[in-house]
Amino acid sequence: MSASVENNPHHLPLCQLPAGGMGRVMQLSGDTQFCQRVREMGFGEAALITKVSGTQTILCQVNGTRIALSHGAASKIHVEPISGAR
Repeated sequence: MSASVENNPHHLPLCQLPAGGMGRVMQLSGDTQFCQRVREMGFGEAALITKVSGTQTILCQVNGTRIALSHGAASKIHVEPISGAR
């Protein structure tokens, strides 16, 4: 993970976004295959995501589609919460 996300208090892993919260993908961490796979699912940089629910399995909506992610996968997707979006 790059220092820019690690040191930015406004960015957090998708798994830490509260249920009902919206965020914009800022960075993906993990190996190349993981990053490519989640980009293909719609979690590319700048994508808007709504976390629907979950702590161990994260249910979120991206591009009009609901997708379930493991906690581990969601921890590698770093988002900037969008204020007032719930």
